[in-house]
Amino acid sequence: MSNETSSSQSNAPQINTGRLKHLEMLQQIITRMASNSFLVKGWSVTLLSAILVLTAQGKVYAMGWVAVIPVAAFWLLDGFFLRQERLFRKLYDRYRSQPQDMPTDFSMDTSVVSNEVGAWGQVMVSPALLIFHGGLAILLAITLLLSRCKLI
Repeated sequence: MSNETSSSQSNAPQINTGRLKHLEMLQQIITRMASNSFLVKGWSVTLLSAILVLTAQGKVYAMGWVAVIPVAAFWLLDGFFLRQERLFRKLYDRYRSQPQDMPTDFSMDTSVVSNEVGAWGQVMVSPALLIFHGGLAILLAITLLLSRCKLI
């Protein structure tokens, strides 16, 4: 019986612990990029809300124009994090699909997959970011227009 057990274990694929560790590291980076993107969205809404409240109360109309800077900055930053996340996902898929017995070099160089992911500008106008940050920009524009016309 022990011969059957040892022969069945030798037929099982060997897990390369170095490759597994490399994939875990890549997954942690992907998770961190997604978390950063989430935080950027939260800060964007919070800051814009505070500025719009001041603008809508008529206390500081120029503050509404100042809000253009953080809206644009958070959109750029969110685009950066989303692109990085996509790059690391492609890198993860590349290493995941390699044979298990291949040694790993623990490379985190995303330049090998950069042509598979859109440029920063393309990522910024992806539907997810365009709807969210574009919506915030439209909200800001409407608030500025209504505040200027003294309708709010």
